[in-house]
Amino acid sequence: MNAQTPRPLLDRILGTPQLARVVPRLPADVLHRIIQRVGLEDSGELLALTTPEQTARVFDLDLWHSAQPGRDEQFDADRFGLWLEVLMESGATVAAHKLADVEVDLATVAFAQHVLVFDPAAVSPAAQSDDEAPDVGTPNAGLSCDIGGYLVVGARADSWDAVVGVLSSLSADHHDYFDRVMRGCRNLSNSGRELDGLDDLLAGKEQGMFDLAFSRERRREQQGYVTPAHARAFLQMARQLPLGKNATPPGNPVARAYFRSIEWAPDSDTDSESLRVPAASDGAPAPEDSAAAVAAIVGLLQDAGILPQQSRALLDGPQGSAPRLARIQTLMQFAGDRDPAAFSMRGQELAFLANTMVAGCSIQARPITAQEASDAAVATCNLGLEHWPAHWIPAKAGTPLPDDFLVDHDLVSVFQVGWTVLYNDVCMYAAKELIGILKYVQCADRETRAALHALRMEMTKQWKAGAPWHARDALDVMTILDMPAWATLLGLIDECPVLHAGIGASQGSRTRAVSASAFEFISESSQIASVRAFMESLPDTLRP
Repeated sequence: MNAQTPRPLLDRILGTPQLARVVPRLPADVLHRIIQRVGLEDSGELLALTTPEQTARVFDLDLWHSAQPGRDEQFDADRFGLWLEVLMESGATVAAHKLADVEVDLATVAFAQHVLVFDPAAVSPAAQSDDEAPDVGTPNAGLSCDIGGYLVVGARADSWDAVVGVLSSLSADHHDYFDRVMRGCRNLSNSGRELDGLDDLLAGKEQGMFDLAFSRERRREQQGYVTPAHARAFLQMARQLPLGKNATPPGNPVARAYFRSIEWAPDSDTDSESLRVPAASDGAPAPEDSAAAVAAIVGLLQDAGILPQQSRALLDGPQGSAPRLARIQTLMQFAGDRDPAAFSMRGQELAFLANTMVAGCSIQARPITAQEASDAAVATCNLGLEHWPAHWIPAKAGTPLPDDFLVDHDLVSVFQVGWTVLYNDVCMYAAKELIGILKYVQCADRETRAALHALRMEMTKQWKAGAPWHARDALDVMTILDMPAWATLLGLIDECPVLHAGIGASQGSRTRAVSASAFEFISESSQIASVRAFMESLPDTLRP
């Protein structure tokens, strides 16, 4: 991938021939990746070419964020205001046209974060009495205007001009839609908690937000996404696979529910591995002369890392000495040659696993990227194939898996084996060993000794709770003793354990500078052996 600054990439995209024909055919997830890369503030020219349906589908991706990786996502009112400002760069009429295809409930809750809506008659002097006077006081009560027969009062100053401009244009050109949104905002503006003591009930805006989030989750499940709650549940269960049982455990209930509910479609937005640019659902078939334009933008997005390159390591057969991922490469190749239907299903399972990693897992206390999630899923499956219990297949212990293994076995189960091995033999093992080592580490500095003691206590607590990565902040004291060792331990004692380049630096190398991104996913037994060697050498490394 070529390193590029955001603006040159956007200039290259905007300079693509026949861009107006290509953009309406981009899947929502690809558009979202472009927006994330170049910045929403600079995406106005690109968004002007999108269809209203694309805008609505990108909203599902871009308007929701979680405070921490793997946590439930919340609606971002500030982001919605920025979207209105960017859309208004193309004019109020264009902005309103794109918003008119957005789900009414979403538009209602989104606008209700920015404005309060009332009937003008309800706040006129003649309609008010001492007993019943509507409360329209807000921190920005000076921001108010009449739009389409409704009194609109600013609940916040941010994006006020854009809000007024879009609502005015919706009133003029899409009045039925505007009226439904305003009536919904009016109901939310007048809502409050019950007066009969039932304070456990959600207030109107909170209930609206809950319903909106639930509707979005249902919609995204049908598109192939995994909710954070389901992803966390799947990954937690996958860590506890009973490898000692005499028979393969039953399928994971989260995965079963996912595959029952999902509707696979050839032009699904979830087909991130596809190298074509499928049409938007309301787009007309592309004329032949636009094929070159499609190929140009696909190549550009691949070069920028927004779309994957055509050559995938998973499908490259082993060459020369056995490479990492050799086992899954070989078995996937066999499945592709002998049973295309099974091979397709294995691809869908890998997509589920990658989506699960994105939704429910973090890496180095940050969100895991789509490419990292895909690489992690494949690596974990390769590890699962290496550690597949011999008593689960009709073969003698120590014999390789049959070539047709992935014709008859799903990758979800294979991933669970690898994920369990990572958890037990890397994460929990490294944490337990570190707890024992810290007991004997000597240090002259009083503050450092106290920090090491606190690390040992916190790591012990989190190890007993089964989540030692929650003690990662306390590991900072290790930087005083050995920086590469600290970086290596952060990688090993994590939700998704990885092998950091510091593992070599802390074992005799003179290297002391380490990069946070210098890691590889654990995919084979030899890497686990290097983890054990590192932990065995750690007492000598930390000895003053």
